[in-house]
Amino acid sequence: MKSTVRKAVFPAAGLGTRFLPATKAQPKEMLPLVDKPIIQYGVEEAVASGVGNIIIVTGRGKNAIEDHFDVNIELESFLESRGKKDQLEEVRKISNLINVAYVRQGEPLGLGHAVLVAADLVGDEPFAVILADDVIDAEPPALRQMINVYEKVGGPVLAVERVPADQVSSYGIVDVDAGVSLGAGIYAVRDLVEKPSRGEAPSNLAIIGRYILTPDIFPALKTTASDRTGEIQLTNGLKRLLLQRKIYACEIQGSRHDTGNKLGYLQAMVYFALRRPDLNEAFRAYLRSENIERRSTLRSGK
Repeated sequence: MKSTVRKAVFPAAGLGTRFLPATKAQPKEMLPLVDKPIIQYGVEEAVASGVGNIIIVTGRGKNAIEDHFDVNIELESFLESRGKKDQLEEVRKISNLINVAYVRQGEPLGLGHAVLVAADLVGDEPFAVILADDVIDAEPPALRQMINVYEKVGGPVLAVERVPADQVSSYGIVDVDAGVSLGAGIYAVRDLVEKPSRGEAPSNLAIIGRYILTPDIFPALKTTASDRTGEIQLTNGLKRLLLQRKIYACEIQGSRHDTGNKLGYLQAMVYFALRRPDLNEAFRAYLRSENIERRSTLRSGK
């Protein structure tokens, strides 16, 4: 009998080298999108999906994440004394959002390893994995869409998105069984191919940063060999699990932003700023009035 998804694992032990030097002394998960850190968007998505038990897999130098979701008595007292009620409510909401637990990943040995070190905290029940780099604006929330599918099929569910053919080599790609009808945007997975060439990709359905997994993923990961970089890849663990049980894919309806690279991060910043009622009008007017690309070109003399 399938259980309700009650826990979400957030792997957050990576070094964030793409954003150096900004991430030399702060976690990349704490880089702000407008006025909230990236990881908070994922946490709020989990809560909005009915999942309030959060497990964050951290590493060295990630204390800022723990501080962010903890109570800050000094800050709250200061805001209260200054009558800053809106800011006080926002700060308190952060610490009251979730029941949070932390587990340390001693070395960043791959996504599969990060999931594995959370096994004791997850226990014998289904759980979600959220990669905070993928910030998804969707209604219902992306994780809720996946939970709805899980409750229908009773097995692991991978979030997927259709990508252009020239981008398939940047993703894990699923091969789906076209003969199985499960409803719009729901697929039975036949195979998973990690970063195939354009000619070898079985589809353009790319795995993105959301998973609902069942506890039998843990023994599968324990017997999954490290790859040539020394990491345990979750995709390889899922391929092993696929030999034992059915796995499904859910095509997410929403707007995804990959904040794990600089261009995606900047695009997300603009997107979420324009979604804010307090910023939309003034920011849109600024974008219309400033031809930033032209000015940059003139300065460079090109």
